[in-house]
Amino acid sequence: MNTTVSCELHLRLVVSSESSLPVPAGLRYDTADPYAVHATFHTGAEETVEWVFARDLLAEGLHRPTGTGDVRVWPSRSHGQGVVCIALSSPEGEALLEAPARALESFLRRTDAAVPPGTEHRHFDLDQELSHILAES
Repeated sequence: MNTTVSCELHLRLVVSSESSLPVPAGLRYDTADPYAVHATFHTGAEETVEWVFARDLLAEGLHRPTGTGDVRVWPSRSHGQGVVCIALSSPEGEALLEAPARALESFLRRTDAAVPPGTEHRHFDLDQELSHILAES
């Protein structure tokens, strides 16, 4: 049986050193895809942007800078509060988001309860995934 853990967050899109904009976001973790966290950023009334992160990347980013290329994550402070900075880069542009550290940590703790770190392979059906990939080609 698959378990899903979800969380709604209010992120900040950093526009400049003095300005940021609110970005509602949803995080979803499914034990059927135990290595990934799916993020939906609500950028407009009906518009969303989807990203998939490695759960380990977000967890490590709570404590130290991590990531290369398209996604980088690091702990920081903003207005006296602990935040996790998430820098995203794609051909469409770049974004720097600040997530409340406590909310992200709470979400990740709940994912750890569903699938403890290091046991993801027990929840991943390689044969099923390969069948799915081969059926698409």
